[in-house]
Amino acid sequence: MTQSSLQPHISVLLTEVLASLSPKEGGVYVDGTFGVGGYTKGILDAAPGARVIAVDRDPSARKHADALAAQYAERLTFVESRFSQMDDVLKDLEIAQVDGIVLDLGVSSPQLDEAARGFSFRKEGPLDMRMGLCAVSAADVVNTFEEEEIARILFVYGEERYARRIARRIVEVRKQAPIMTTTALSEIVRLAMPPHARHGKIDPATRTFQGLRIYVNEELSEIEVFLKKSIDLLREGGRLVIVSFHSLEDRLVKHFFKDNAVRKDPAPHLPWHSQEGPEPVFTLLTKKSVTPSEAELATNPRSRSARLRAVEKKVSAPCKN
Repeated sequence: MTQSSLQPHISVLLTEVLASLSPKEGGVYVDGTFGVGGYTKGILDAAPGARVIAVDRDPSARKHADALAAQYAERLTFVESRFSQMDDVLKDLEIAQVDGIVLDLGVSSPQLDEAARGFSFRKEGPLDMRMGLCAVSAADVVNTFEEEEIARILFVYGEERYARRIARRIVEVRKQAPIMTTTALSEIVRLAMPPHARHGKIDPATRTFQGLRIYVNEELSEIEVFLKKSIDLLREGGRLVIVSFHSLEDRLVKHFFKDNAVRKDPAPHLPWHSQEGPEPVFTLLTKKSVTPSEAELATNPRSRSARLRAVEKKVSAPCKN
């Protein structure tokens, strides 16, 4: 495949991300999923003197960071790491807290377009799907896991209603020969589906590939670990902006933001309960998720499932004498 035939990466909801993050001159920000650097470049251009710590677990991101660093010099620092380890990254850089953090939880266009990465069911490639140094590949899952475990992965992480049928078919096929390519797996999935489910708005293999990718890269646990740490990583007035692409991710983000932005009555069922729960940590900047505009969808169809949510860390009230 030629380079010209590849779809260039377009940062999803870039305008909305920058509006929510509101980068300030001289601020310190973390782009926790650097990719090819779209958000990072946007922050650096929007706020003169701002610094970005760019984090990505994918080794291939470094070349894009090096290219940007040539333009922005000391304002950009790239670290190859998981965003769940952001606290360690900042500690190593002797940064206590930052003014903002942004995460894009989707797979970048270069990852989808590079067949050798094994993310796309539309391109022939090895069945890999690892974003970094993960021990288990997608091929390991489909060729060695028990049928019930494969079905569980597809149902829980892919939200695939035909998970059992697909898992059963995978096990039947692998008895003849290992399933080693993306196109082989996608064809198995299609044939496992009932006829009426093979022709819809999304490719029949979409949810299976999603489930395998999330499992292989431990994506949900990554998000959960990061969210628990995020409060302490932000300065007062700092902002956290997260773009997710499917309901499992968005649900985790939505509930975490809401749980930390709404005062909860600690014991409403008791007659002597306090009328005030713990003081909220965040202010919601997005009451509902922000979705791509029609104009963005026209130029970047891959953005169709994106959902943006944002919060700001509250400033503590001054102590009263």
